[in-house]
Amino acid sequence: MKSYILFFIIFTLTYCSDKQKNSNEPNPYYDRAFEFLEKKNEDSAYVYFDKAKDIFEEHKNRVMEGKCLINIAIISTNKGDYYSGQLISTQAIKYFNENDKDQFSYIYSNYNNLGISSDNLKDYKNAIRFHNLALKFANDEPNKIIALNNLGNVYKENKEYRQAIKIYKTILTNSKSNNKTYPTALTNLAVSKWLANPNYNPEPDLLKALKIREIENDLWGQNSSHSHLADYFTNKNSEKALFHASKMYEVSKKIKSPDDQLEALKKIIELDSKSYKISFQRYSKLEDSLQTVRNNSKNQFALIRFDSEKLKTENAEKEVGLIQRNIGLAALSLLLIGGFFLYKRRKKRLQQENELKIKNNQLKLSKKVHDVVANGIYQVMAKIENQENIDKNEMLDELEFVYEKSRDISYEKIDSKEEEEDFSKKISELIASFKNESINTYVAGNDKTIWKDLKISTQEEVYQIVRELLVNMKKHSQADRVVFKFERINNFITISYTDNGIGISGELIYKNGLTSTVSRIENVHGEIIFDTEIEKGLKITISFPI
Repeated sequence: MKSYILFFIIFTLTYCSDKQKNSNEPNPYYDRAFEFLEKKNEDSAYVYFDKAKDIFEEHKNRVMEGKCLINIAIISTNKGDYYSGQLISTQAIKYFNENDKDQFSYIYSNYNNLGISSDNLKDYKNAIRFHNLALKFANDEPNKIIALNNLGNVYKENKEYRQAIKIYKTILTNSKSNNKTYPTALTNLAVSKWLANPNYNPEPDLLKALKIREIENDLWGQNSSHSHLADYFTNKNSEKALFHASKMYEVSKKIKSPDDQLEALKKIIELDSKSYKISFQRYSKLEDSLQTVRNNSKNQFALIRFDSEKLKTENAEKEVGLIQRNIGLAALSLLLIGGFFLYKRRKKRLQQENELKIKNNQLKLSKKVHDVVANGIYQVMAKIENQENIDKNEMLDELEFVYEKSRDISYEKIDSKEEEEDFSKKISELIASFKNESINTYVAGNDKTIWKDLKISTQEEVYQIVRELLVNMKKHSQADRVVFKFERINNFITISYTDNGIGISGELIYKNGLTSTVSRIENVHGEIIFDTEIEKGLKITISFPI
């Protein structure tokens, strides 16, 4: 189990107790959100934080708006939606001034959430970076201990035991009088020493920590102790291991932690063959139930964010409509007053618009030629390069197809066959065409339901986006492993691209053939995120509405 869970709960409750003391105006949604948090109703709290954020945005109160985002991010992370928690926390960074000490507690909370979400996504490099930033902005001793403990956990999970042990010793030295922190640090230190040296015996320290937790009636701590003791005894004393696994299951039910119940049941299944069937049935039922709850939460949260953005768009359109109407009335008045001068001005404007339209058509034609001819030929070249036995007739057919498509550009011909073709198959074949002895391509989630009801024009943009990513990879990345993952939640599609190549820096993005990709994402009202901070390679996340 994650040893930082207890610290995360403490941090969440501590932060959430700071309500509207920095706000100049009342916001009932914000107060209502905390009422739901106190009742442990995070779903409703999420809804009200989102509503409160919009109110603070209207009043130009960026700090309170940022605090709403942090709470939304924390709830997402608590619910297991680590991608959303990370994304929303990243958005919240710009709302705070890192030179303002009064804002340090919020900045600390945000970086702490980024560290936890990154750790759960196995992105240890960024998890370490964010927890160090949290430590930088920790403005009191309890927060420093939380940041240090979380940092130690990341090092431990990344098998950097020497660093983890050093941190836990520091915490232990500063927390001997704290009956919550001391047993946690003692447990983590003992486990880290054991993982670093299998001959080390952590049992005395683990039992010592457990005894303190039992005296303090610290159920979360007891849950952790039994988990580690079960792990230690698994290959040494199956009877003791089963005892602690069973204890962990009992305690995890009391604290209503389904994740820990699953972990305990998994241990019991491995240790107790007699009750295998009953334990496995419990495990399967609980896992299905937990997954359903988390999926429902993710879908609900995604829908809330979508509805919020949709409402903003509709309001903006109404404002634009009102402005356009007023401009029309003003133009009519000007026409009545100075018809001749307005006519000449309008004539000149129309001429400029026509010239601009011609230029746009030229750019559009150039873009189509690049998409169809250049990328099409490059794909054929890739097949020739990657396949040992080339079917001459097949290659001629593909070149003839490119020729026909290029000829159709001049007539703006619509290919009706593309509407009937299985789009998921087209995507899979496209990605597979770039696979060779030195490059492996992988696809996940690309089934027909992903693309259901997607407009043909959007399909074409998505196809070109995937092809441009592959062409760019082939030309520049030096990668030997490329992964595409496709997901659909309600009315949003997400495309995750990852390669293990040399990566790109932010300032070089527009020099690597990705300008057109960014433009296409804008065409389908989506967004694209380049993650260049990973240790090696490139990670791109693209999302857009159906």
